[in-house]
Amino acid sequence: MTRRLSSKQSSRSAAVKSRLDFPVIDTDVHVNDYTPALEDYVQHYGGSALVDALRKSLGGRFATRSAAGKDWYQQSAEERQQHRTLRAPWWARVTRNTLDLATYTLPDLLAERLEEQGADYSVLFPNDVLAPAAASDEFRQPLHRAINHFHADQYRKHAHRLTPVAGIPLNTPQEGIEELEFAVKTLGLKVINIAGGVRRPIPAIAAKYPKAEHPEVARHASYTDFYGIDSPHDYDPFWAKVVELGVPVTTHYGSQGWTGRQSISNYMFNHIGHFADGSQAFAKALFFGGVTRRFPGLRVALLEGGADWGAHVYTHLVDRFEKRNRQAVQNYNPAHADIELLAGLFEQYGAELTKGKPVNKETLLRDSLGISALPHSREPEGDELDDFLAAGIESAADIRERWVKPFYFGAEADDRTVAAAFNTKVNPLGAKINAIWSSDIGHWDVPDLTEPLAESWDLVEQGVISADDFRALVFENPHRFYTEAKPDFFAGTDIADKLSKR
Repeated sequence: MTRRLSSKQSSRSAAVKSRLDFPVIDTDVHVNDYTPALEDYVQHYGGSALVDALRKSLGGRFATRSAAGKDWYQQSAEERQQHRTLRAPWWARVTRNTLDLATYTLPDLLAERLEEQGADYSVLFPNDVLAPAAASDEFRQPLHRAINHFHADQYRKHAHRLTPVAGIPLNTPQEGIEELEFAVKTLGLKVINIAGGVRRPIPAIAAKYPKAEHPEVARHASYTDFYGIDSPHDYDPFWAKVVELGVPVTTHYGSQGWTGRQSISNYMFNHIGHFADGSQAFAKALFFGGVTRRFPGLRVALLEGGADWGAHVYTHLVDRFEKRNRQAVQNYNPAHADIELLAGLFEQYGAELTKGKPVNKETLLRDSLGISALPHSREPEGDELDDFLAAGIESAADIRERWVKPFYFGAEADDRTVAAAFNTKVNPLGAKINAIWSSDIGHWDVPDLTEPLAESWDLVEQGVISADDFRALVFENPHRFYTEAKPDFFAGTDIADKLSKR
Protein backbone atom coordinates (compact mmCIF):
# COMPACT_ATOMS: atom_id res chain seq x y z
CA MET A 1 0.00 0.00 0.00
CA THR A 2 1.38 3.44 -0.93
CA ARG A 3 1.90 5.87 1.94
CA ARG A 4 -0.11 9.06 1.80
CA LEU A 5 2.47 11.79 1.29
CA SER A 6 0.28 14.74 0.46
CA SER A 7 -0.42 17.69 2.66
CA LYS A 8 -3.38 19.87 3.66
CA GLN A 9 -3.17 18.39 7.13
CA SER A 10 -4.20 20.32 10.20
CA SER A 11 -1.43 22.22 11.97
CA ARG A 12 -0.94 24.69 14.79
CA SER A 13 -0.07 27.37 12.27
CA ALA A 14 -3.17 26.72 10.18
CA ALA A 15 -5.22 27.13 13.36
CA VAL A 16 -3.53 30.48 14.08
CA LYS A 17 -4.03 31.58 10.48
CA SER A 18 -7.76 30.80 10.60
CA ARG A 19 -8.21 33.45 13.31
CA LEU A 20 -6.41 36.26 11.47
CA ASP A 21 -8.18 38.96 9.48
CA PHE A 22 -5.08 39.79 7.43
CA PRO A 23 -2.84 37.79 5.08
CA VAL A 24 0.57 36.39 6.03
CA ILE A 25 3.68 37.08 3.96
CA ASP A 26 6.75 34.90 4.45
CA THR A 27 9.86 36.79 3.35
CA ASP A 28 12.36 33.94 3.62
CA VAL A 29 11.70 30.38 2.45
CA HIS A 30 14.65 28.24 1.39
CA VAL A 31 14.18 25.70 -1.37
CA ASN A 32 16.47 23.08 -2.84
CA ASP A 33 17.34 22.55 -6.49
CA TYR A 34 16.91 18.99 -7.77
CA THR A 35 20.43 18.49 -9.05
CA PRO A 36 19.80 16.46 -12.25
CA ALA A 37 17.17 18.98 -13.42
CA LEU A 38 19.37 21.95 -12.67
CA GLU A 39 22.43 20.43 -14.34
CA ASP A 40 20.40 19.45 -17.39
CA TYR A 41 19.10 23.00 -17.64
CA VAL A 42 22.58 24.49 -17.27
CA GLN A 43 23.89 22.02 -19.87
CA HIS A 44 21.40 23.28 -22.43
CA TYR A 45 22.09 26.85 -21.38
CA GLY A 46 25.88 26.83 -21.56
CA GLY A 47 27.29 23.41 -22.31
CA SER A 48 29.42 21.03 -20.28
CA ALA A 49 31.93 23.71 -19.30
CA LEU A 50 29.19 25.62 -17.52
CA VAL A 51 28.03 22.46 -15.74
CA ASP A 52 31.60 21.86 -14.56
CA ALA A 53 31.75 25.43 -13.30
CA LEU A 54 28.45 24.89 -11.47
CA ARG A 55 29.72 21.76 -9.75
CA LYS A 56 32.96 23.46 -8.78
CA SER A 57 31.10 26.46 -7.34
CA LEU A 58 28.59 24.41 -5.39
CA GLY A 59 31.12 21.85 -4.22
CA GLY A 60 33.52 24.45 -2.88
CA ARG A 61 30.99 26.86 -1.42
CA PHE A 62 31.51 25.93 2.22
CA ALA A 63 34.65 23.84 1.93
CA THR A 64 37.81 25.18 3.52
CA ARG A 65 40.93 23.40 2.43
CA SER A 66 44.61 23.14 3.16
CA ALA A 67 47.31 23.95 0.65
CA ALA A 68 47.34 20.23 -0.19
CA GLY A 69 43.64 20.40 -1.12
CA LYS A 70 42.32 18.50 1.90
CA ASP A 71 39.00 19.62 3.34
CA TRP A 72 38.23 19.77 7.07
CA TYR A 73 37.18 16.12 7.32
CA GLN A 74 40.26 14.85 5.53
CA GLN A 75 42.61 16.71 7.86
CA SER A 76 43.92 15.57 11.19
CA ALA A 77 43.55 17.75 14.27
CA GLU A 78 47.17 18.77 13.84
CA GLU A 79 46.63 19.75 10.20
CA ARG A 80 43.63 21.85 11.15
CA GLN A 81 45.77 23.69 13.67
CA GLN A 82 48.55 24.12 11.15
CA HIS A 83 46.30 25.51 8.41
CA ARG A 84 43.63 27.08 10.72
CA THR A 85 40.95 25.32 8.67
CA LEU A 86 37.53 26.74 9.48
CA ARG A 87 34.82 24.38 10.75
CA ALA A 88 32.15 24.96 8.13
CA PRO A 89 28.39 24.19 8.26
CA TRP A 90 27.35 20.55 8.21
CA TRP A 91 23.98 18.73 8.09
CA ALA A 92 22.34 22.02 7.17
CA ARG A 93 19.19 20.64 5.51
CA VAL A 94 16.08 18.91 6.84
CA THR A 95 16.19 15.14 6.22
CA ARG A 96 14.38 13.14 8.94
CA ASN A 97 11.19 15.05 8.09
CA THR A 98 11.12 13.58 4.61
CA LEU A 99 7.85 15.23 3.60
CA ASP A 100 9.43 18.62 4.26
CA LEU A 101 12.57 17.62 2.35
CA ALA A 102 10.42 16.84 -0.68
CA THR A 103 8.40 20.03 -0.15
CA TYR A 104 11.49 22.22 -0.43
CA THR A 105 12.49 20.47 -3.65
CA LEU A 106 9.14 20.12 -5.46
CA PRO A 107 7.44 23.44 -6.38
CA ASP A 108 3.97 21.90 -6.74
CA LEU A 109 4.14 20.36 -3.29
CA LEU A 110 5.36 23.58 -1.70
CA ALA A 111 2.49 25.52 -3.26
CA GLU A 112 0.04 22.92 -2.01
CA ARG A 113 1.36 23.09 1.55
CA LEU A 114 1.26 26.88 2.02
CA GLU A 115 -2.13 26.54 3.71
CA GLU A 116 -0.62 24.07 6.16
CA GLN A 117 2.29 26.41 6.75
CA GLY A 118 -0.06 29.34 7.35
CA ALA A 119 1.33 31.66 4.66
CA ASP A 120 -0.54 33.34 1.83
CA TYR A 121 2.56 34.35 -0.13
CA SER A 122 6.20 33.36 0.11
CA VAL A 123 9.44 34.74 -1.29
CA LEU A 124 11.79 31.87 -2.11
CA PHE A 125 15.55 31.74 -1.72
CA PRO A 126 16.98 28.72 -3.52
CA ASN A 127 19.87 27.57 -1.36
CA ASP A 128 22.31 27.76 -4.25
CA VAL A 129 21.18 31.07 -5.75
CA LEU A 130 24.41 32.90 -4.90
CA ALA A 131 26.83 29.99 -5.18
CA PRO A 132 28.04 31.20 -8.61
CA ALA A 133 29.56 34.23 -6.87
CA ALA A 134 32.53 31.95 -6.17
CA ALA A 135 32.99 31.15 -9.86
CA SER A 136 35.72 32.63 -12.03
CA ASP A 137 35.18 35.81 -14.00
CA GLU A 138 34.54 33.70 -17.10
CA PHE A 139 31.62 31.78 -15.61
CA ARG A 140 30.19 33.99 -12.85
CA GLN A 141 27.65 35.90 -14.96
CA PRO A 142 26.59 32.98 -17.22
CA LEU A 143 25.99 30.80 -14.14
CA HIS A 144 23.92 33.42 -12.38
CA ARG A 145 21.89 33.92 -15.54
CA ALA A 146 21.30 30.19 -16.07
CA ILE A 147 20.31 29.55 -12.45
CA ASN A 148 17.99 32.55 -12.34
CA HIS A 149 16.37 31.38 -15.57
CA PHE A 150 15.92 27.88 -14.13
CA HIS A 151 14.20 29.21 -11.01
CA ALA A 152 11.96 31.55 -12.99
CA ASP A 153 10.78 28.62 -15.11
CA GLN A 154 10.38 26.32 -12.09
CA TYR A 155 8.04 28.60 -10.17
CA ARG A 156 6.30 30.63 -12.90
CA LYS A 157 3.00 28.74 -12.70
CA HIS A 158 2.83 29.47 -8.95
CA ALA A 159 3.48 33.20 -9.30
CA HIS A 160 0.22 34.02 -7.52
CA ARG A 161 1.63 32.50 -4.32
CA LEU A 162 5.39 32.06 -4.75
CA THR A 163 8.21 34.13 -6.20
CA PRO A 164 11.89 33.13 -6.32
CA VAL A 165 14.62 35.72 -5.93
CA ALA A 166 17.24 36.41 -8.56
CA GLY A 167 20.87 36.06 -7.52
CA ILE A 168 22.84 39.10 -8.67
CA PRO A 169 26.67 39.18 -8.79
CA LEU A 170 28.27 42.44 -7.72
CA ASN A 171 31.98 42.06 -8.33
CA THR A 172 31.51 45.16 -10.48
CA PRO A 173 28.55 47.53 -10.75
CA GLN A 174 28.24 46.79 -14.47
CA GLU A 175 27.81 43.03 -14.10
CA GLY A 176 25.22 43.71 -11.41
CA ILE A 177 23.28 46.02 -13.73
CA GLU A 178 23.41 43.54 -16.60
CA GLU A 179 22.10 40.63 -14.56
CA LEU A 180 19.54 42.80 -12.78
CA GLU A 181 18.04 43.96 -16.08
CA PHE A 182 17.98 40.41 -17.47
CA ALA A 183 16.36 39.02 -14.32
CA VAL A 184 13.67 41.70 -14.16
CA LYS A 185 12.98 42.58 -17.79
CA THR A 186 13.47 39.16 -19.40
CA LEU A 187 12.65 36.69 -16.64
CA GLY A 188 10.06 38.74 -14.76
CA LEU A 189 11.67 38.15 -11.37
CA LYS A 190 10.68 40.71 -8.72
CA VAL A 191 13.18 40.41 -5.83
CA ILE A 192 16.96 40.19 -5.89
CA ASN A 193 19.42 38.62 -3.50
CA ILE A 194 22.98 39.92 -3.30
CA ALA A 195 26.00 39.16 -1.18
CA GLY A 196 26.54 41.98 1.32
CA GLY A 197 30.16 42.29 0.25
CA VAL A 198 32.79 40.98 -2.11
CA ARG A 199 36.30 39.93 -1.18
CA ARG A 200 39.08 41.81 -2.94
CA PRO A 201 42.87 41.59 -2.74
CA ILE A 202 44.73 44.27 -0.82
CA PRO A 203 46.54 46.05 -3.68
CA ALA A 204 49.86 46.68 -1.94
CA ILE A 205 50.17 43.03 -0.86
CA ALA A 206 48.88 41.63 -4.17
CA ALA A 207 51.54 43.62 -6.01
CA LYS A 208 54.26 42.16 -3.83
CA TYR A 209 52.84 38.63 -3.68
CA PRO A 210 50.99 37.89 -6.95
CA LYS A 211 48.21 35.33 -6.57
CA ALA A 212 49.64 33.04 -9.24
CA GLU A 213 52.90 32.75 -7.32
CA HIS A 214 51.61 32.99 -3.74
CA PRO A 215 48.05 31.56 -3.61
CA GLU A 216 48.13 31.08 0.17
CA VAL A 217 49.07 34.70 0.76
CA ALA A 218 46.34 35.83 -1.63
CA ARG A 219 43.76 33.74 0.22
CA HIS A 220 44.36 35.61 3.46
CA ALA A 221 45.54 39.03 2.29
CA SER A 222 42.16 40.42 1.32
CA TYR A 223 39.49 42.82 2.51
CA THR A 224 35.73 43.04 2.08
CA ASP A 225 34.21 45.69 -0.14
CA PHE A 226 30.71 46.49 1.19
CA TYR A 227 29.86 48.65 -1.85
CA GLY A 228 28.69 51.71 0.06
CA ILE A 229 31.90 53.05 1.57
CA ASP A 230 35.61 52.86 0.71
CA SER A 231 34.94 50.90 -2.49
CA PRO A 232 37.24 51.07 -5.52
CA HIS A 233 34.05 51.13 -7.64
CA ASP A 234 31.17 53.57 -7.81
CA TYR A 235 28.06 51.46 -7.16
CA ASP A 236 25.61 54.35 -7.48
CA PRO A 237 24.64 53.33 -11.05
CA PHE A 238 23.60 49.92 -9.70
CA TRP A 239 21.52 51.36 -6.85
CA ALA A 240 19.96 53.80 -9.31
CA LYS A 241 18.95 50.93 -11.58
CA VAL A 242 17.50 49.02 -8.62
CA VAL A 243 15.30 51.99 -7.71
CA GLU A 244 14.38 52.64 -11.35
CA LEU A 245 13.17 49.05 -11.80
CA GLY A 246 11.39 48.98 -8.43
CA VAL A 247 13.24 45.98 -7.04
CA PRO A 248 13.44 45.11 -3.33
CA VAL A 249 16.99 44.10 -2.36
CA THR A 250 17.67 41.23 0.02
CA THR A 251 20.79 39.69 1.48
CA HIS A 252 21.74 36.72 3.64
CA TYR A 253 25.21 37.98 4.38
CA GLY A 254 27.19 36.10 6.99
CA SER A 255 30.53 36.60 8.70
CA GLN A 256 31.77 33.06 9.37
CA GLY A 257 35.53 33.11 8.94
CA TRP A 258 35.85 36.70 10.12
CA THR A 259 37.97 37.53 13.15
CA GLY A 260 36.21 36.08 16.16
CA ARG A 261 34.45 33.51 13.98
CA GLN A 262 37.39 31.33 13.03
CA SER A 263 37.04 28.25 15.19
CA ILE A 264 38.63 25.21 13.62
CA SER A 265 36.50 22.82 15.66
CA ASN A 266 33.08 24.29 16.45
CA TYR A 267 30.48 25.32 13.85
CA MET A 268 28.15 26.85 16.45
CA PHE A 269 30.96 29.10 17.70
CA ASN A 270 31.31 30.45 14.17
CA HIS A 271 27.57 30.56 13.47
CA ILE A 272 25.80 32.31 16.35
CA GLY A 273 25.31 35.96 15.44
CA HIS A 274 27.21 35.79 12.16
CA PHE A 275 24.32 36.92 9.95
CA ALA A 276 23.78 39.94 12.20
CA ASP A 277 27.48 40.84 12.05
CA GLY A 278 27.70 40.49 8.28
CA SER A 279 24.50 42.39 7.60
CA GLN A 280 25.47 45.10 10.06
CA ALA A 281 28.68 45.80 8.14
CA PHE A 282 26.79 45.96 4.84
CA ALA A 283 24.02 48.20 6.20
CA LYS A 284 26.44 50.58 7.90
CA ALA A 285 28.36 50.87 4.64
CA LEU A 286 25.20 51.95 2.82
CA PHE A 287 24.33 54.37 5.63
CA PHE A 288 27.74 55.99 6.18
CA GLY A 289 28.46 55.95 2.45
CA GLY A 290 25.36 58.04 1.87
CA VAL A 291 23.61 55.45 -0.29
CA THR A 292 20.38 55.65 1.72
CA ARG A 293 20.58 59.45 1.48
CA ARG A 294 21.09 59.55 -2.28
CA PHE A 295 18.52 56.82 -2.99
CA PRO A 296 15.63 57.31 -0.55
CA GLY A 297 13.53 54.84 -2.54
CA LEU A 298 15.97 51.97 -1.94
CA ARG A 299 14.55 49.17 0.24
CA VAL A 300 16.87 46.52 1.65
CA ALA A 301 15.97 43.42 3.70
CA LEU A 302 18.71 41.95 5.88
CA LEU A 303 17.73 38.38 6.54
CA GLU A 304 18.46 35.67 9.13
CA GLY A 305 20.20 38.02 11.58
CA GLY A 306 17.12 39.01 13.57
CA ALA A 307 15.81 42.51 14.17
CA ASP A 308 17.36 43.34 17.54
CA TRP A 309 20.69 44.33 15.99
CA GLY A 310 18.89 46.83 13.76
CA ALA A 311 17.47 48.45 16.88
CA HIS A 312 20.75 48.60 18.76
CA VAL A 313 22.72 49.96 15.79
CA TYR A 314 20.05 52.64 15.33
CA THR A 315 20.33 53.52 19.02
CA HIS A 316 24.13 53.65 18.89
CA LEU A 317 24.07 55.77 15.74
CA VAL A 318 21.96 58.35 17.55
CA ASP A 319 24.07 58.17 20.71
CA ARG A 320 27.33 58.58 18.85
CA PHE A 321 26.02 61.34 16.61
CA GLU A 322 25.07 63.33 19.68
CA LYS A 323 28.63 62.98 21.02
CA ARG A 324 30.63 63.17 17.78
CA ASN A 325 28.71 65.30 15.31
CA ARG A 326 30.65 68.05 13.55
CA GLN A 327 30.14 70.51 16.39
CA ALA A 328 30.21 68.16 19.40
CA VAL A 329 33.49 66.55 18.32
CA GLN A 330 35.17 69.85 19.14
CA ASN A 331 34.83 68.84 22.80
CA TYR A 332 37.82 66.58 22.15
CA ASN A 333 39.92 69.00 20.10
CA PRO A 334 43.23 69.57 21.94
CA ALA A 335 43.24 73.16 20.67
CA HIS A 336 40.37 73.97 23.02
CA ALA A 337 42.14 72.87 26.19
CA ASP A 338 42.78 75.66 28.74
CA ILE A 339 46.48 75.13 29.41
CA GLU A 340 46.62 77.79 32.16
CA LEU A 341 43.73 76.15 34.03
CA LEU A 342 45.27 72.72 33.55
CA ALA A 343 48.63 73.93 34.90
CA GLY A 344 46.97 75.56 37.89
CA LEU A 345 45.11 72.37 38.78
CA PHE A 346 48.34 70.38 38.54
CA GLU A 347 50.07 72.83 40.87
CA GLN A 348 47.18 72.62 43.34
CA TYR A 349 46.51 68.90 43.26
CA GLY A 350 49.46 67.23 41.53
CA ALA A 351 52.47 67.81 43.76
CA GLU A 352 52.79 64.13 44.61
CA LEU A 353 52.39 63.13 40.97
CA THR A 354 54.91 65.67 39.65
CA LYS A 355 57.25 65.08 42.59
CA GLY A 356 57.69 68.82 43.15
CA LYS A 357 59.10 69.52 39.69
CA PRO A 358 57.80 72.57 37.86
CA VAL A 359 55.01 71.76 35.43
CA ASN A 360 56.08 72.11 31.78
CA LYS A 361 53.18 73.93 30.12
CA GLU A 362 54.47 73.13 26.64
CA THR A 363 54.11 69.36 27.13
CA LEU A 364 51.44 69.25 29.86
CA LEU A 365 48.50 68.58 27.57
CA ARG A 366 50.28 65.77 25.78
CA ASP A 367 51.47 64.26 29.05
CA SER A 368 47.98 64.48 30.59
CA LEU A 369 46.35 62.72 27.64
CA GLY A 370 48.60 59.70 28.10
CA ILE A 371 50.78 57.70 25.78
CA SER A 372 47.77 56.21 23.94
CA ALA A 373 46.73 59.71 22.82
CA LEU A 374 50.05 60.85 21.39
CA PRO A 375 49.41 63.20 18.47
CA HIS A 376 49.14 62.03 14.87
CA SER A 377 51.42 63.36 12.16
CA ARG A 378 48.83 66.13 11.87
CA GLU A 379 45.43 66.92 13.29
CA PRO A 380 42.34 65.97 11.27
CA GLU A 381 40.69 68.90 9.56
CA GLY A 382 37.76 69.89 7.35
CA ASP A 383 35.58 67.01 6.21
CA GLU A 384 37.85 64.54 8.04
CA LEU A 385 36.17 65.63 11.27
CA ASP A 386 32.68 64.45 10.30
CA ASP A 387 32.04 60.72 10.03
CA PHE A 388 28.37 61.49 9.36
CA LEU A 389 29.05 63.82 6.42
CA ALA A 390 28.37 61.46 3.50
CA ALA A 391 25.22 60.23 5.23
CA GLY A 392 24.05 63.84 5.39
CA ILE A 393 23.11 63.65 9.07
CA GLU A 394 22.16 66.90 10.75
CA SER A 395 19.86 65.51 13.43
CA ALA A 396 18.62 62.28 15.02
CA ALA A 397 15.57 62.53 12.77
CA ASP A 398 17.88 62.18 9.74
CA ILE A 399 19.23 58.94 11.20
CA ARG A 400 15.71 57.61 11.61
CA GLU A 401 14.97 58.54 7.99
CA ARG A 402 18.11 56.90 6.60
CA TRP A 403 18.35 53.84 8.84
CA VAL A 404 14.89 52.92 10.06
CA LYS A 405 13.00 53.68 6.83
CA PRO A 406 15.10 51.87 4.16
CA PHE A 407 16.15 48.78 6.13
CA TYR A 408 14.00 45.77 7.01
CA PHE A 409 15.21 43.04 9.33
CA GLY A 410 14.33 39.38 8.92
CA ALA A 411 13.18 37.86 12.22
CA GLU A 412 12.78 34.12 12.49
CA ALA A 413 9.69 32.68 14.10
CA ASP A 414 11.09 31.69 17.48
CA ASP A 415 13.33 34.75 17.91
CA ARG A 416 12.29 36.38 21.17
CA THR A 417 14.70 39.27 20.64
CA VAL A 418 12.32 40.61 17.98
CA ALA A 419 10.70 42.48 20.88
CA ALA A 420 13.51 45.04 20.61
CA ALA A 421 12.18 46.14 17.24
CA PHE A 422 8.90 47.24 18.77
CA ASN A 423 10.27 48.79 21.96
CA THR A 424 9.45 52.47 21.48
CA LYS A 425 10.64 53.27 25.00
CA VAL A 426 14.19 52.28 24.12
CA ASN A 427 14.43 53.09 20.41
CA PRO A 428 15.27 56.79 19.90
CA LEU A 429 12.43 59.08 18.81
CA GLY A 430 9.96 56.31 19.66
CA ALA A 431 10.79 54.47 16.46
CA LYS A 432 9.82 50.93 15.60
CA ILE A 433 12.32 48.90 13.62
CA ASN A 434 10.99 47.19 10.49
CA ALA A 435 10.98 43.55 11.59
CA ILE A 436 9.68 41.21 8.88
CA TRP A 437 8.56 37.62 9.34
CA SER A 438 11.18 35.29 7.88
CA SER A 439 10.34 31.68 8.64
CA ASP A 440 13.66 30.34 7.29
CA ILE A 441 11.97 27.03 6.51
CA GLY A 442 14.26 24.77 4.52
CA HIS A 443 17.18 25.22 6.91
CA TRP A 444 18.15 23.14 9.94
CA ASP A 445 16.65 25.58 12.45
CA VAL A 446 13.13 24.73 11.22
CA PRO A 447 12.66 20.95 11.46
CA ASP A 448 8.90 21.27 10.75
CA LEU A 449 7.55 23.82 8.24
CA THR A 450 4.12 23.80 9.88
CA GLU A 451 5.41 25.33 13.13
CA PRO A 452 6.89 28.82 12.46
CA LEU A 453 3.68 30.89 12.33
CA ALA A 454 2.44 29.25 15.51
CA GLU A 455 5.82 29.86 17.16
CA SER A 456 5.54 33.55 16.36
CA TRP A 457 2.03 33.64 17.81
CA ASP A 458 3.42 31.96 20.94
CA LEU A 459 5.40 35.17 21.49
CA VAL A 460 2.10 37.05 21.70
CA GLU A 461 0.64 34.62 24.21
CA GLN A 462 3.84 34.83 26.27
CA GLY A 463 3.69 38.64 26.32
CA VAL A 464 6.93 39.09 24.36
CA ILE A 465 5.19 41.08 21.61
CA SER A 466 1.65 42.40 21.25
CA ALA A 467 -1.01 41.29 18.78
CA ASP A 468 -0.42 44.55 16.89
CA ASP A 469 3.31 43.78 16.75
CA PHE A 470 2.49 40.33 15.36
CA ARG A 471 0.33 41.87 12.65
CA ALA A 472 3.15 44.27 11.73
CA LEU A 473 5.66 41.41 11.70
CA VAL A 474 3.81 38.96 9.46
CA PHE A 475 1.87 41.34 7.23
CA GLU A 476 2.20 45.13 7.49
CA ASN A 477 5.99 45.42 7.45
CA PRO A 478 6.57 42.82 4.70
CA HIS A 479 3.79 44.34 2.60
CA ARG A 480 5.30 47.80 3.00
CA PHE A 481 8.80 46.54 2.17
CA TYR A 482 7.79 45.15 -1.21
CA THR A 483 5.24 47.82 -2.19
CA GLU A 484 7.39 50.81 -1.23
CA ALA A 485 9.97 49.49 -3.70
CA LYS A 486 7.33 48.58 -6.29
CA PRO A 487 3.74 49.69 -5.65
CA ASP A 488 2.20 46.98 -7.86
CA PHE A 489 4.41 44.21 -6.46
CA PHE A 490 1.43 42.07 -5.43
CA ALA A 491 -0.69 42.64 -8.53
CA GLY A 492 -2.22 39.35 -9.65
CA THR A 493 -1.29 37.52 -6.44
CA ASP A 494 -3.35 35.98 -3.66
CA ILE A 495 -2.36 38.92 -1.46
CA ALA A 496 -4.02 41.41 -3.78
CA ASP A 497 -7.08 39.20 -3.98
CA LYS A 498 -7.39 38.88 -0.21
CA LEU A 499 -6.86 42.61 0.37
CA SER A 500 -9.53 43.51 -2.20
CA LYS A 501 -12.09 41.43 -0.30
CA ARG A 502 -11.45 42.98 3.11
